[in-house]
Amino acid sequence: MRTHTQDTVVRASAAREREPAPAATARVLRAGWSRAAVELKGYVRNWQAVLFTFALPLLLLVVFGALFTGNVGRTGVPLRHVLVCGIIASGMVATTFMSLAVGIASDREDGTLKRLAATPLTPAGYVLGKTGQAVVVGLAETVLLLVIGRLGYGVALPPTVGRWWTLVWVTVLGVVACSLAGIAFSRLTSSVKAAMPATQIPYLILQLISGVFFVFTSLPGALRLVASLFPLKWMAQGLRSALLPDSFRAAEATGGWEHGRTALVLGAWCVGGFLLCLLAFRRRPPGLR
Repeated sequence: MRTHTQDTVVRASAAREREPAPAATARVLRAGWSRAAVELKGYVRNWQAVLFTFALPLLLLVVFGALFTGNVGRTGVPLRHVLVCGIIASGMVATTFMSLAVGIASDREDGTLKRLAATPLTPAGYVLGKTGQAVVVGLAETVLLLVIGRLGYGVALPPTVGRWWTLVWVTVLGVVACSLAGIAFSRLTSSVKAAMPATQIPYLILQLISGVFFVFTSLPGALRLVASLFPLKWMAQGLRSALLPDSFRAAEATGGWEHGRTALVLGAWCVGGFLLCLLAFRRRPPGLR
């Protein structure tokens, strides 16, 4: 025998099926915006999560910034400036891919998804809300690291409109690509305990081989090839092209910034991540039925 809540959800679902496409899209976007606000409030109230998210890249920047000295070859670019670009890109991955994969696993484990099942919220609205929260936090951390890099390490902000535009599109494509990858990846883990190592291991490996802590061309060719298949390498390279002088082009793998290839790879990850999300969430997430 169905409860009154179940009847309400069934009627709401039937009404949604009869909605015109524009109205349905607008409703999903409104639901996603509302859910993003809820997710952000919950995130801000969890001071431990906020502290860990923003403190970790800062600590890495301070520690490795103290260890790395000198310039990169004949480019005249301080190694610390290269590190700043890599840490910013790495921070984006942490606040999107890792945060979403672990956060959705946590919602599944603590019963949040089951409670949401009693509401009209659809899987699309839920996913948009989680993504919105991750994007806002990722952008906030990026701005903070840019300020720290400028004041603490002397990294120059983009000197031209073109470089500012590069900074914007690399950041947006990188954040979206990693967010979608994190959402899709969340379906591979059944609990927070499983999600933590499952996301940390590839994250740490990619940091080491994607030009975050080391000049990319100093790594073995096989590792460079593997790193080139994932977003982090291209995010770091794109940020270097926006924040470092043109003299550093000589230290890149092809002697150029490769903006076209960067956009192509990040865009492919956005499309692929979206398709994987559709595949993974073709039905409501476990508990959100």
